[in-house]
Amino acid sequence: MSGQKFGESLPDQVERISSLFDAHLHLLVEVRELYRERTALEREYAAKLQALTKRAAEKRAKLVAAFVVGDEPTKAFSESTLGQNTLNAAFNEIITSMTDTAQDHVNLADSLNTQVVDVLKAVERKQEDLKKKEMTFFQKLLTERERAYADRLKAKQKYDEECSEVESVRQKQVRASDDRHADRAAKQAEQQRIDMLNSKNVYLISTAIANNVKAKFYDQDLPALEDQFQIIQSRLVIRFAKILSHSVALQSGQLDVLKTHLSRLEGVLAQVDPTRDQDIFIEHNIRPFKAPSDWKFEPCVNHYDTDAMSVEPAPKVFLQNKLSRSRGKLQELGPLMDSKRRDQDKLSDLFVAYDADHSLGNDNDISEAYLDASHSVISYGTSECILKTEMEVILAAIGDDEGEQQPHSFKSSSFSIPTTCGYCKTAIWGLSKQGKTCRACNLSVHSKCELKVPADCKHSEHDRKSSNLSRTSTATSRTSIDRAAAPTPSAFAQSVAEETYEESYQSARMLFDFTPTSEFELQVTEGTVVQVVEPDDGSGWVKVSDGRNAGLVPASYVEYEDAAGSTGAGGGSEEGSGEYVRGIYSYKSRGPDELGLDEGELIELTSGPNGGMHYGDGWWEGINSTGQKGIFPSNYVERA
Repeated sequence: MSGQKFGESLPDQVERISSLFDAHLHLLVEVRELYRERTALEREYAAKLQALTKRAAEKRAKLVAAFVVGDEPTKAFSESTLGQNTLNAAFNEIITSMTDTAQDHVNLADSLNTQVVDVLKAVERKQEDLKKKEMTFFQKLLTERERAYADRLKAKQKYDEECSEVESVRQKQVRASDDRHADRAAKQAEQQRIDMLNSKNVYLISTAIANNVKAKFYDQDLPALEDQFQIIQSRLVIRFAKILSHSVALQSGQLDVLKTHLSRLEGVLAQVDPTRDQDIFIEHNIRPFKAPSDWKFEPCVNHYDTDAMSVEPAPKVFLQNKLSRSRGKLQELGPLMDSKRRDQDKLSDLFVAYDADHSLGNDNDISEAYLDASHSVISYGTSECILKTEMEVILAAIGDDEGEQQPHSFKSSSFSIPTTCGYCKTAIWGLSKQGKTCRACNLSVHSKCELKVPADCKHSEHDRKSSNLSRTSTATSRTSIDRAAAPTPSAFAQSVAEETYEESYQSARMLFDFTPTSEFELQVTEGTVVQVVEPDDGSGWVKVSDGRNAGLVPASYVEYEDAAGSTGAGGGSEEGSGEYVRGIYSYKSRGPDELGLDEGELIELTSGPNGGMHYGDGWWEGINSTGQKGIFPSNYVERA
C-alpha cells in the first residue's frame, strides 16, 4: 500500500520514527564526510599534478632548443622559432593540459566544499533542530498526559484519605464527653462527610479528564506529531537527494570520461522516492496496538460507595461553582483557539505554496512557523478537552440546576487579625494570602472553601451592571487576541485536585514528644515544626502534618508560631530553601508562571510543602539569580 501515514499506521511509535530520522541524518553525515574526504583528495591530486607540470616545464625549457634547433645552431633563433616546432607545440600542450587539469581539480574541490559539504552541514543542523523541537514537544505531550494521570491518582488518594477521615471523626464523636462536645463533633462529622463527597466528585472528574486526555493523546496528538515527523523527514530526503544530484552535475562537467558512471548515479539519485522508502519502513514495523482501557471509579476499601456523582446540597454547590468557572474559562479559550487555528490554516497554505514554488522565498521559516502553530493548536486543544469534559460530567450530574447566578468575585487576601471563614465558620490564619475575600460583598473564606460557597453574592444592582458591562468589554477584546500576550494552555486547565484543595496552614512547634495510641494519632518528637491542619475544636486535640503524614496530637503539646517565626505555611515561602539545582538543558518559558533556564544556570528551589520539588508532577519551583520566581520542568535540571 502506497502513501500511508505514520500517525495512522504506526500508532505510539514516536521513538522509532525518531530513530528512523536519526538514521537518515547519520547517512547525511556519512555522505558529507565522504565528500569532504573527496575534496581533500582532489586538492592533494591537484597539488601533485601542479608540481609535476612545473618540473616538466623546467625540463622542457632545458631541452626545447636541443630538440628543435640542436645544441650548436649556426643561426640565431627566437622563442617564436621554437614555438613553430610541432613536437614542441605538442609537448607544450601536454603541460598546459596538465596545468588546466590541476586547476580544474582545485575548482572541483572548491565547488564540492561550498556547494555540497557546507550545504549538507547546514541541512544537518537545520533538520537536527527540527527533530529536537519535535521530540521536545513529544516530551511536553507526555508530561501533560502524565500530569492528567497523576491528578487522577492524587484525587484518588485524597478521596481515600477523606474516607478514612470520616471514620476518624466518627471515633472522635464517640469520645465526646458531653452534649456540647457531642454537638460539635456531630457537626464536624457532617462537614467531614461533605468534604469526602467533594473529594469523591473531584476524583470522578479527574478520572473522566484523564480518560479524555488519554484518548486525545492517542487519537489526535500522537498521530499529528508523527505526521509532522513524516513531513520533515520527506523534506530531508528530498533535499538530500537534490544536493547529491548537484554534486554529480559538478563532477560530470569536470570529467567527460566519467559521464557514463555519473549519469547512472544521477539516474539513481533522481529516482529517490521518500514515500516508497517510508512504505518499506512501515511494512517492516507494523506491531499490534490497542489503546489502554478507560479508568473506572474505584471505591475506597473501607467505605462503601458507588460511582454516582453526589448531588446533595453542599456538593451540588461545589459542582455548580466549578461549572461556572469552567464555562468562563472555555469562553476565554474559544477566541484564542479560533485565532490559533486560523494561523495554522494560513501557514499551511503558505507552506504548500512555498514548497511548490521555491522562487517565493525560503520555505524553512514557513515550515518552522507552521510546526509551532500546530503545537499550539494541540496544546490548547488539550485544555479545551479538559474543560469540556469537566462541564459534561457536572451537567450530567446536576442537569439544569445550575444554582444561583450571582457569583462572588473572590481575590486572594491577607489577614492580620483572626477572621472567621464565612462558610465553615473556622478561623483563617496568617499574613501570606491564605484566604479569599469577595470584592463586592467582602465575604471572607478559606481558599479551600471558595468553591463551596453558593453563588449568591448580595452586591448592588449597579455593581452587577458594571460587572456585566466589564465582562462584555472583556469578551469583545478577546476576539482579537494579541499573540504575544496569549495565555499558556496550562492557564485554562488547572489541575482539578490542586484547584480545589490548595490550602495553607499555620506553623507550630511541638513542646513534647508524643507517642500515638491509635491509628488516627501522629507520632512526633519535641521541637518538630508541624503544620496545623485542623485547630482545636474544644476536644483537646489538633490535627497536624509533619510534611509526610497527618494525625491528631494533644492541643497542649503544641505551641503556635507568630507571623515573624512562620515557616511559610501553605503555598511555600517566598524565600529560597537553600537547595540548588543546575540547568542541564536550555528551556524557554511559555507563560508568565514559568521560569526560563540556561544550560549551567544555578536555580535555588523554593521552600514550603508546595514549593521546590513538591510543586507538582514533573515541575519544580525555584528562584533564579535575578530574583525571578517560577516553575520549570524537573527533567531539565540536576541537583547542584
